Amino acid sequence: MGFRYQKRINLGKGFGLNISKSGVSPSFRTKRGSLSSKGYSIRSGIPGLTYRKTFSKVKNSGCLVVGVLLISTAIFVSLLISN
Repeated sequence: MGFRYQKRINLGKGFGLNISKSGVSPSFRTKRGSLSSKGYSIRSGIPGLTYRKTFSKVKNSGCLVVGVLLISTAIFVSLLISN
């Protein structure tokens, strides 16, 4: 088995940064799924029994997702600072 490291830093309102051995990636989580530069996933089920389906991104399409997440994060942080 290989070495694995994973850490999530919450930025608030579902936004976060995932830190792992392969690098840093932004993500957005909701109650039913998540969206990141590596694709999106949907979760469903009842407590104790869940199902998760992951959809991988199309090659080279993650740049748009990363850009949208970074811009959204910048707007969120600027709103927090201005208040």
